[in-house]
Amino acid sequence: MTRVYVEAYGCSANQADSEIASGLLVEAGHTLVRRSEDAEVTVILTCIVKTPTERKMIRRLNELSGKKIVVAGCMPKAMRGVVEEAVPGASLVGPDDVVRITEAVDITATGGRIVCLDGSSQDRTCYPRERKSGVIHIAPIATGCLGNCSYCIVKLARGKLFSFSARGIVKDAKAAIESGCKEVWVTAEDTAAYDADGIQLPGLIDQLSKIDGEFKIRVGMMTPNTALPIIDDLIETYRGKKVFKFLHVPVQSGSDETLSKMRRKYRIKDFKELVNRFRSSIPDLSIATDVICGFPGESEEQFVESLSLVEWLRPSMLNISRFWPRPGTEAAVLEGQFPSRITKDRSRRIDELWERVVRDVNNNWIGWEGNLLLDEVGHSGAKIGRNDSYKAVAVKTNVEPGESIRVRITGAARGYLLGEEI
Repeated sequence: MTRVYVEAYGCSANQADSEIASGLLVEAGHTLVRRSEDAEVTVILTCIVKTPTERKMIRRLNELSGKKIVVAGCMPKAMRGVVEEAVPGASLVGPDDVVRITEAVDITATGGRIVCLDGSSQDRTCYPRERKSGVIHIAPIATGCLGNCSYCIVKLARGKLFSFSARGIVKDAKAAIESGCKEVWVTAEDTAAYDADGIQLPGLIDQLSKIDGEFKIRVGMMTPNTALPIIDDLIETYRGKKVFKFLHVPVQSGSDETLSKMRRKYRIKDFKELVNRFRSSIPDLSIATDVICGFPGESEEQFVESLSLVEWLRPSMLNISRFWPRPGTEAAVLEGQFPSRITKDRSRRIDELWERVVRDVNNNWIGWEGNLLLDEVGHSGAKIGRNDSYKAVAVKTNVEPGESIRVRITGAARGYLLGEEI
């Protein structure tokens, strides 16, 4: 059979797709190799959410030019022409066609080419997996979303919301836990939009929590407009012992006027209501959010509103993005596009603010004692784990990932805490 190298970029959904693709290939008898140089066919799952990412993908495709290659992920569906210019003979597989990866590799290996970009959304639970981590099970619960944000190119690749069956999601997670996984990452473009056979996100999390075994559930990104209608049940679900006290709610801007231009379906008062309700009910809640700097027409006063919101929110994690006009989106042709020096300056200002805020937030954890679930090995050899609030803690220990230890927090850095085993 064929020697195949699989590499993936971008979000956890794309990472899960790469694990499924790898699992299907192994099941079909192909051999996975660790380097493209050793492969007869290379499969690359691409990401295009930002212009810098797109440029990185093009550079990587140029490096692979001349090889037998299958380009999957979001890029071939949303930017087919760019892919075909970089690697004219490559096979193309869209996000909804990842289950055809074996067919694509078989055809590509014999010198042929296949284009699979028109598949409809389908349930991707219970497929074979080759996990990159033996500790983490990435659990996609849906594909696509209900939104139509003016700046988002991902919509062109992943389309409208399609929720997977709760039964399949739970069955998949149960098998993963029985095989040794200790974390379940509930993943979607908007987890709170999940709705399958009358089961919404709180009901799904409750079902996952009832699986036997010691493991933790990380609930992924959700928007205020989909979370608020289910907030009472959602908060009750978050009280469960198996759920990380971690909330990822992208706000994108502190200005209602800018949110309207972005076509986000909520206002700042909605975001603050969601945050306040959660914080008043869930002690030690960690919050992550996302902010876009330099959206077309964003005034200095509107940008300052974003700064003020970050200072009010005091997030544990903040994803800062400079605005990049993405092809095929409404925002790419809006008036008031800024030169890169403006978006770069605003990104720097908000990053400096967050660094001050997050160091203060993290310093408040010094002296805390409790359990830590180890999930990876850091670059320095220290183990990285997560406490109940999903705070990353680096600790020197001989205990391997997948196990829990008791630690005391002794220090704090920008993106993580320092701990010692006790």
